[in-house]
Amino acid sequence: MANGWLATQYEKHVLPTLLDFACGMKPLRMQREKVVPKAHGKVLEIGIGTGLNMRFYDSKKVKSVLGLDPAMQMHRLARRRIQQAGLDVQLLGLSANSIPLDDHSIDTIVMTYTLCSIEDPVPALREMRRVLKPEGKLLFCEHGIAPDAKVASLQNRLQPVWGKLAGGCHLNRDIPALLNEAGFKTEQLEASYVPGPKVFTFNYWGQAYSEQ
Repeated sequence: MANGWLATQYEKHVLPTLLDFACGMKPLRMQREKVVPKAHGKVLEIGIGTGLNMRFYDSKKVKSVLGLDPAMQMHRLARRRIQQAGLDVQLLGLSANSIPLDDHSIDTIVMTYTLCSIEDPVPALREMRRVLKPEGKLLFCEHGIAPDAKVASLQNRLQPVWGKLAGGCHLNRDIPALLNEAGFKTEQLEASYVPGPKVFTFNYWGQAYSEQ
């Protein structure tokens, strides 16, 4: 009972602040800045979290933003940043596995440091593909499995403990492979380490579109 109560308190009160700090560090801010300003039209942000992307949207290009995140405890911080950004943003406490939107209704999907924590990523990506317009783009930056065998091995060994501490985050997902499996074709795909411990910092970023 005590362990369950502590876990609940950690996830509700401690984890949002830790994730906000970690995901807001300069190397990750720089990654967000590479992709988020490209968003336009009707935008769906998957895993809006604490709203760290709000500052990077171009209000002249973005008509509205629908932010999905089942972690309702993150929304308090997100609302503050939404107010500061002055954008038309709607928050929904839902997962990406069941998106309440019509087929082909979204111009841009933004996904930053989110795919790592979706429990079943391929069905979620297929849902994103369903709601994306044929000419639409998925803009993404994610961390994932490193190309170096020693680093990847350490990621795999750390994963069972790391996932419990970091809200279900996976260190070792092959981001391009997941996108491809879900029917997305990547373009302008880049990958490299960003500053920080290698086990946490191999990043993939770029844009993808739905294969017709």
